[in-house]
Amino acid sequence: MSYEEIASYESVFNDIKRVLEQGRRRAVAHVNHEMLVTYWNVGRIIVEHEQANPDRAEYGAATLKRLSRELTETYGKGFSVSNIQFMRRFYLAHEKQQTLSVKLSWSHYCELLIISDPGKRRFYERECIEAGWSVRELKRQISTSLYERLIQSGSTWSMQRRLSPSNDEARVVQPADIIKDPYVFEFLGIPDDAPLPESELERALVTHIEKFLLELGQGFMFVGTQQRITLNNTHYHVDMVFYNKLLRAYVLIELKTSKLMPEAVGQINMYLNYYACEINDEFDNPPIGIILCTDKDAVTAEYALGGLQNTVFASRYLSHVPGKEQLIQQVESVLVDWGQSEGA
Repeated sequence: MSYEEIASYESVFNDIKRVLEQGRRRAVAHVNHEMLVTYWNVGRIIVEHEQANPDRAEYGAATLKRLSRELTETYGKGFSVSNIQFMRRFYLAHEKQQTLSVKLSWSHYCELLIISDPGKRRFYERECIEAGWSVRELKRQISTSLYERLIQSGSTWSMQRRLSPSNDEARVVQPADIIKDPYVFEFLGIPDDAPLPESELERALVTHIEKFLLELGQGFMFVGTQQRITLNNTHYHVDMVFYNKLLRAYVLIELKTSKLMPEAVGQINMYLNYYACEINDEFDNPPIGIILCTDKDAVTAEYALGGLQNTVFASRYLSHVPGKEQLIQQVESVLVDWGQSEGA
């Protein structure tokens, strides 16, 4: 190694040591924030060093290995080559330090940095911040293709707003923004060849209510199951009732272990009329209905749901993660159409 190379390495090593020492001193009061800022600064120093030595790609790889070894000797665990590479990617993904969120941990950001597509990564980052996902839940949402499912379900306008980097004021939540199709209940462990009856499906969802709430999305609060409605001395029961604090509306869910049938729409429409008249108070928006079914065809759904005064959605539920390759193909088609409409 030449004198210039040695001097260059010593410079970057000393710069990293300085930010690590500063970060450790401040970390006592604000552990997570200071860790993020410190790792961001490590990434910044490495990138700036690379930019100052653009013709030394091999030397850059050797530098990372040497940094890993010496930083580990000096500061202990946390400075593997892969972790230092994550710090570098961390800075490249967030070149403005102000874009970092203290609501996310370094483990959150490591999961997000695995996603190569910037728009997709931004979507999961924003959803993670707003929904308060744990690292485990973030992994689940990525593995069950939430991004692809939302785009594929036709929520293009909603996704446009979600992906906008600086459009927070315009993100007034609408019912269509929170509805997915399909929902994935892989956490129930239901075999594909042995579907549960409606009562057992309801019981299983209540047993796993925390995971069900996370799958439903932001703002959902559980009210109860089999909520009774009495009309002319006849008792009816809504399968599951939730309240969504973002929409300020009751959400009524009917479970159907069959394909969408028109009579299910009439049933939930009656329940919604009752809630609008008898349950809502002056601060509530009109209630929303979701029919969770095993399948639906577009023609039946269009004619069954069209013309209703109430807002009713029909969504499929799956007991396993949908085929990712097929979803990706569908998403690419939607994004191409989206891009063409943007350019029109």
